Amino acid sequence: QRILRLAEMCRRLETEEEKVLPFYPSSLTEGEQQKARRILEETAMEPLARAIKDYMGLERFWQRFNKAKLDEKGLERARAALAERNQELRSMLQQYLAGATINQKVPKDLHPL
Repeated sequence: QRILRLAEMCRRLETEEEKVLPFYPSSLTEGEQQKARRILEETAMEPLARAIKDYMGLERFWQRFNKAKLDEKGLERARAALAERNQELRSMLQQYLAGATINQKVPKDLHPL
């Protein structure tokens, strides 16, 4: 109940895009979706299946949670790539500055250019 209440509170903080298209489209075909709906509507015989029905309200939460985790992993990879690129640029800058320092130490009349 607490998670559902927090989800309702967070709804206000969603962007317009998240409100309109909150998740990726399903990869199931129409027939597979109908079969899944039919199975969910059947009365459960096993205790575990009945317990799972109690948590169906959390399905949207888990979709959002998984989407947030995927976004987080994507951002981590992007940050790592940027850090690597930054290190490369720093190395290139150090080489350039070292070359500029060496060029200043050489007498001006010896420049081949």
